[in-house]
Amino acid sequence: MSSQSTPPADAPLAPVTGTTLSDVTVHPLVLLSVVDHYNRVARGTRKRAIGVLLGSVGRGGRVDVTNSFAVPFEEDLRDPAIFYLDHNYLESMHGMFRKINAKERVVGFYSTAPKIRPNDLRIHAVMSRYCPAPCLVNIDVRPEIRTIPTTAYVAVEEVDAGGGTDGSRVRTTFRHLPSLIGAIEAEEVGVEHLLRDINDPTSVSTVASLVRAKMSSLGGLTDRLVEMKGYLESVHAGERRVNNAIVYNMQTIFNLLPNLNVDELVKGALVKTNDMHMVIYLSSLIRSVIALHDLVSNKITYMDKDDGDVEEKGKEAEKKAEEKEKKIVLDDKKELAAKQ
Repeated sequence: MSSQSTPPADAPLAPVTGTTLSDVTVHPLVLLSVVDHYNRVARGTRKRAIGVLLGSVGRGGRVDVTNSFAVPFEEDLRDPAIFYLDHNYLESMHGMFRKINAKERVVGFYSTAPKIRPNDLRIHAVMSRYCPAPCLVNIDVRPEIRTIPTTAYVAVEEVDAGGGTDGSRVRTTFRHLPSLIGAIEAEEVGVEHLLRDINDPTSVSTVASLVRAKMSSLGGLTDRLVEMKGYLESVHAGERRVNNAIVYNMQTIFNLLPNLNVDELVKGALVKTNDMHMVIYLSSLIRSVIALHDLVSNKITYMDKDDGDVEEKGKEAEKKAEEKEKKIVLDDKKELAAKQ
C-alpha cells in the first residue's frame, strides 16, 4: 500500500534505484495531452487515465518531461490488486516515439487521480522495467483547481525505527518531489495562440487581469492553509505520525509572517489604503465629468445638425414655391397670347 504523507524525518530513506531525483518539470504539451486523454477515456466517471511520461534526466536528478502518450489501463475499484496495463501497446508506442526523437526516454508515468492510489506502487514496479527510477506525476484535471495541477513523487524504501536485517521492516512508499511548469520559447508561443480565444487582451483590462490573478493567488493560499490545518488536526487526533520536517517548515512559515499588531504598521496601512481610495474616488469623479461633457457635446452637435437641416428644407420649399409661381405666370402669358 502506498502512503500519501511524507515519511518521518528521522526514518532513513533510500531510493528504490541508484538514481536520485531532485525535481520534475512538466511542459505544457504534456498537460494538454493528459487533459485530452482524460476527456476521451474517463470524463464523467470514477476512472482515471494512466500514461507514460517521456523526457530526460539532467544533472542533479532534474527530470524534464517534454512528451507523453496514453496507455490502455483498467482497474477494479473494489479490489485494488486487480488492474490491467497493456505492456505490448506501451512497448510499441515507445519504439515509435524513439524513432521520432531518440533523446526522449521513459522517465515515469502520470495519473489523473488527485491523490495516490494503492495500485500506483504496482504500476511503479511495472514501469521500473523501462526506466531506472520512474517518477509518478499526479495531474489534477479539475477546472476549479487554482494552484499548479501537478504533484510529483518518487518511490523510496522506508525503514521503520528499530531497523532489522531480515527486510521485514523495509517497505516501499512514495516521497514528494518539487514540481514545476516549464516551457521552451516555441511552446510559449503555441500556448499564447491557444489562449487567445479564452483570454482576449483587447476585451479584458489590465486592472481586471491583475485583480483576477490576486484572487486566484489568495484562493490558493487559503487551500494551503486548510491543508495545513487538516494535517495538524489529524496528527493531534493520532491518525498520523508527526513528521518533523513538515512541522519545522510550518514553524518557519509562521515565523516569517509580519507582526500586524504594531501601531506604526497599522497606521501606515490605513494611510496607504486612504490614499488609494482617494485616487479611486477622484478618478471616478473625473470619469463622470468627462462622460457628461461628451454627452453635452454630442447633444449640441446633433442640435446644430438638426437646425441646419431645417434651414435647408425651408430654402428648398421657398425655391419650389418661386418656381411654381413662375410657372403659373408663364402659363397665364401663354393663354393671353393664344387668345389674342
